[in-house]
Amino acid sequence: MQIQVYQGEREIAAYNKKLGMFELTGLPPAPRGLPQIEVTFDIDANGIMHVGAKDLGTGREQRMTVTGGSALPKEDIGRMMRDAEQHAEEDRRRREAAETRNQAEQLVYTTEKLLRENPDKVPEDVKSDVDRAMTELKDALKGTDDAAVRTALEHANTAAQQIGTAMYAQAAQSQAQGGQATEGGPSAPRDDEVVDAEIVDEDRPKGTAP
Repeated sequence: MQIQVYQGEREIAAYNKKLGMFELTGLPPAPRGLPQIEVTFDIDANGIMHVGAKDLGTGREQRMTVTGGSALPKEDIGRMMRDAEQHAEEDRRRREAAETRNQAEQLVYTTEKLLRENPDKVPEDVKSDVDRAMTELKDALKGTDDAAVRTALEHANTAAQQIGTAMYAQAAQSQAQGGQATEGGPSAPRDDEVVDAEIVDEDRPKGTAP
């Protein structure tokens, strides 16, 4: 994973000043948005910035040092702040579009994985609905129409919810059938039932009247 360090006020990293980059290696393959990376910044007494990145899943970490170029003149800082205010709405829309795409990719990954791991727990009609919705979402992700991605994501979320509904319904049905089988089986006599029994005194000699 590539870690890039920027300085600036814009929400979109590409519009800020790039200070450096480093690689966090040894991470297992995962869909976008799934890895959890903790990034820390520390400036020492000499004004040198130390940047660290740690994968919370594997514990692997890497660090870099920014030895120069991080300090900006006041004029540049003021210009960057004004620029950020001027483009705040544009940056917000672009950030939301990027987050929507991340959510869509994550939904496709988790839904397809769930279907693969539970092939017998989801009815065929539900599978068909979900497959169509996921295909629509993946096609939208290939394009540049952010509105189409949002619409397809809403449809896919609705379709994916059917999986959980079907699985819980099947589990409830199995429990109900198990309970009926238990109730229909043989049962021990209750405490208040009268049971006829004959008492035999084995110590009495045969043929002797009581």
